[in-house]
Amino acid sequence: MSQISVRNVSKSWGATPAVDNVSFEADAASLVVLLGPSGCGKSTTLRLIAGLEQVSGGRIFIGGNDVTALPPARRRIAMVFQSYALFPHLTVEENILFGLRVRKVPAAERARRLARVAALLGLDGLLARKPSQLSGGQQQRVALGRAIIAETPVCLMDEPLSNLDAQLRAEMRREIRALQQKLGITMVYVTHDQSEAMSMADQVILMRDGRVEQAAPPDELYARPATTFAARFIGTPPMSILPAPDRGDILFGIRPEDVMLGDIGLPVRVQSSEFLGADTVVTCAWGNQMLTARVPGKAAYAAGDAIHASWRAEHVHVFDAASGARRDDVSADAENIIGLVQSFA
Repeated sequence: MSQISVRNVSKSWGATPAVDNVSFEADAASLVVLLGPSGCGKSTTLRLIAGLEQVSGGRIFIGGNDVTALPPARRRIAMVFQSYALFPHLTVEENILFGLRVRKVPAAERARRLARVAALLGLDGLLARKPSQLSGGQQQRVALGRAIIAETPVCLMDEPLSNLDAQLRAEMRREIRALQQKLGITMVYVTHDQSEAMSMADQVILMRDGRVEQAAPPDELYARPATTFAARFIGTPPMSILPAPDRGDILFGIRPEDVMLGDIGLPVRVQSSEFLGADTVVTCAWGNQMLTARVPGKAAYAAGDAIHASWRAEHVHVFDAASGARRDDVSADAENIIGLVQSFA
């Protein structure tokens, strides 16, 4: 049974739709990521699940119960915000216990839960400190502790790592994922960072302009993007999308890591070469089209070099030129498309 079910949910601000007929399921004990660019409706969707905003249409179910009209306090959820929202005048212990005190949980039970949460998050030695005496990562752990101590089956997170530096974000996403799995929490996590989504999620809900563009596990989202938008949004660098000569109805896509550079294939000219340590990202021009290759190690290419690009037929993705939708019905013709492209140059 799905722990969270969002069914045809919409939210409008006046005549402007922020969320437009969104549906998805979050299975019990799974981590679902709402991913997309700024303004796509992912945070609004999370707030609708939390009850912080009221839906304009559709229904929301948590644990099989219709919570669409219920206030946040009756939805049995915990939430972690982008701003940690810690009380600056309270200690770490008091911040973590605040919700339990408000709900008048007995002192012995509060102590038991605090000991467990502090041990889980490595906060044992910090309980007497104030938030101003903590690092960003420690403050994030306190915010997590305040959510976990409620012992609710559902936790909602709205870009919780955006205020941290890159290295700390990587560490914290591993900790959050491990914690979610250990506790068996159903988590819905909002981010614009595809690295967070791909490394943490059981299921990714990719959103665009208030709608679901594609809902799939991370590996499927990468291997079989449903649209050109999904193809370009997932992957670093993003997939190159190029026209197919003599086939104006389709586009073809190739991921940078599937492009081989050398003496055969499509004639291109190097525009830039970025050495990243483990690999090099080479951006090439084919006429007025751009093609990106990601090659292992340090590649000795300079701007202006004339080289060739090639790829295997099974790595080609075909899309409809008008709608941007994936065209698996013509994927068998991929080899011919490559031949057309290479001969066209």
